[in-house]
Amino acid sequence: MFKHPVAEAGIQIPKGTVKPEEETRNAVLREMEEETGLRNLKVEQLLAEDLWENDDGSIHHRFFYELPVCNVDDGWDNDPTGGGEEEGLTFHFFWISSIDEVELIRGHGDYLHLIFN
Repeated sequence: MFKHPVAEAGIQIPKGTVKPEEETRNAVLREMEEETGLRNLKVEQLLAEDLWENDDGSIHHRFFYELPVCNVDDGWDNDPTGGGEEEGLTFHFFWISSIDEVELIRGHGDYLHLIFN
């Protein structure tokens, strides 16, 4: 999870956009490195895939992957490297141990029950 520095953006899970011709498994690894700073991650499995309507009416094809990690601090800050709206921001990352521990911004916790079962 990470706390976005813009209060209205709330608490989120790392996410991003799949580039044209990019495979979703590669996109999730790229986005995780850009947003979290974590490297050398491996995709465990695809947990879920859906079509989701944003507040502005746009439809997003979402993919939720499981990526196990080890030997990572309980919390850390990272300056995203993907550019765009995240340029100049610092995200504060942290782990949770239950689905009820935090309230995520709309849509971000849709599949957490698949992790905490």
